[in-house]
Amino acid sequence: MENFNNMDLPGEIILSLERMSIITPTEIQKKAIPVALKGTDILASSQTGSGKTLAYLLPIISSIIKNNSRALVLVPTRELAHQVRTTLNKVTMGFKVSSAVLIGGEPMAKQYMQLKSPPQVIVATPGRLLDHLSQKTVKLVGVKTLVLDEMDRMLDMGMKEQVADINKHLPGKAQMLMFSATMPQDIISFSYKYVVNPERISVGSTTTAAVQIKQETLKVTDKEKFPELIKQLESRAGSVIVFVKTKRGADQLAKMLKFENHKADAIHGDLNQNRRDRVISAFSNYKTQILVATDVAARGLDIKHVMHVINYDLPMCAEDYLHRIGRTGRAGAEGYALSFISPEDSIRWKAIERLMTKGESTKREDMFGSRKVKSGSARPGKRSFSKDNRSNDVGRRFSGNNRDNSNNRNGGNSRFSESKRGDDTGRKFNNSFKRSRA
Repeated sequence: MENFNNMDLPGEIILSLERMSIITPTEIQKKAIPVALKGTDILASSQTGSGKTLAYLLPIISSIIKNNSRALVLVPTRELAHQVRTTLNKVTMGFKVSSAVLIGGEPMAKQYMQLKSPPQVIVATPGRLLDHLSQKTVKLVGVKTLVLDEMDRMLDMGMKEQVADINKHLPGKAQMLMFSATMPQDIISFSYKYVVNPERISVGSTTTAAVQIKQETLKVTDKEKFPELIKQLESRAGSVIVFVKTKRGADQLAKMLKFENHKADAIHGDLNQNRRDRVISAFSNYKTQILVATDVAARGLDIKHVMHVINYDLPMCAEDYLHRIGRTGRAGAEGYALSFISPEDSIRWKAIERLMTKGESTKREDMFGSRKVKSGSARPGKRSFSKDNRSNDVGRRFSGNNRDNSNNRNGGNSRFSESKRGDDTGRKFNNSFKRSRA
């Protein structure tokens, strides 16, 4: 179907899409929307940034308009929850659809106000929804559709049991719409506990990045990382997300970048919701150029003007690499991804290459090799950010006493283009922070 008019969607939705200048559906929307409108369960996979959110929201809104039904959307992160509700509000701007966002990091009392009248759409992280269910502040009566968005991340974050508990609170069999950017076998096995005769939908490769994202690697030692990051940032224009491994590392790196007169901020799981909202707002509105993030930001951030992703530390599982670099190259725009590979990164990088070239997943525990990860790694002492000490300090590993922490391993050969430290990575960029919305 080449346009939304042929999908049996209510006129209110068509008018809203036209107002939003959304005329042609993406491939995942073409395949998923007609199936969902029939009430069939769906198990769908599609690349990050391919339009999955509208693929399930439009059928939900259609069912609300026609049948006055309710829907529950489960997501793994707070950022994704807010993104889903923002999209819902845009589509339903011309007509009334009530909704609630139930996420951690916010006072329960604030969320009670959203639940005084049963919302037609609940967008929630599993843990906070269970809090409300246990306190009987929310009921799932009338929920006809259950969406699991970013299902691979949910399982990776240990939410399998929470999803099972939530499913017990549903009044009956709900239509299940399961969406994921990657589809390893453990997700398929998990999904068949809940779906009935599902339609399997796959669009594009779920183990390769979008073609418009130029990927590069750079071999560096730990000591060379920070000086090289400064060099790379000075050769690039546009907004940049720098991914690190730990929460403490994110805060440290953001401080060091500010010391070098870069407009930078950090986002990670320890920030309260108000602080996270301010950080994302500043980045979205070009007040900061660089967002230093842990993997909490790899899912759910949909900021069109992100030009560059830099993996300062490689992720702890190969699938997260795709979600990280998927923050650039959104909606068909050009994007650039650079990964630093230290001498201790070979196991992780080889796992990423196996995923990208052969579609093979690697268990998280196998990403660390034969050496076990120590849970109680020592916290480094206070650091001086003076110019005299910078050359010796900036390349050190940022280790933290938190669950984001892991150890890197030894770097190997890469099929991706490799930059030399003496050269600029990718195309030449202006040094200024251009306010381009490309």
